[in-house]
Amino acid sequence: MMDSAKKSDALIMAEAIRLVNEGVSVTFPVNGCSMLPFIVGGRDSVILEKPVDLCVGDVVLALTIPDKVLHLENVEKHYVIHRIVTFSGENVVLMGDGNLVQREYCKRTDVYAKVIGVVRPNGKKSLQGTFAERCAAKIWYILLPFRRYLLWIYKKVKK
Repeated sequence: MMDSAKKSDALIMAEAIRLVNEGVSVTFPVNGCSMLPFIVGGRDSVILEKPVDLCVGDVVLALTIPDKVLHLENVEKHYVIHRIVTFSGENVVLMGDGNLVQREYCKRTDVYAKVIGVVRPNGKKSLQGTFAERCAAKIWYILLPFRRYLLWIYKKVKK
């Protein structure tokens, strides 16, 4: 049985997805630290739009299953806002920028929105998909073996 907070979250997510499907841009607050340092949960919001022309490096809202359970049907799925790492036919591999090893999997049809911008608490918008943002994300991905230490430093500096 689903508790009322989860039920409320599910209704909000369903409404956001419905609006995105109708072509409406939706600004949505994020939680968690899986997208550090680019998106800070509990502080930033993301601007979601209908996912068109998905590419490796795009940040998306998707319904995923965890690492190593790609072919199980009874696995509980979760919504995440993570970056596309690779495609394999209709399968999509995602990874949060703040994750060290965990990846999630979904089908292209389970990608419900594309993040086109990040809104900071001061109202400043940072557009996703720009040359500078893509370069920063690519460098961050290359630094994956050192991410543990870089995130530790980031968290100490931001305290």
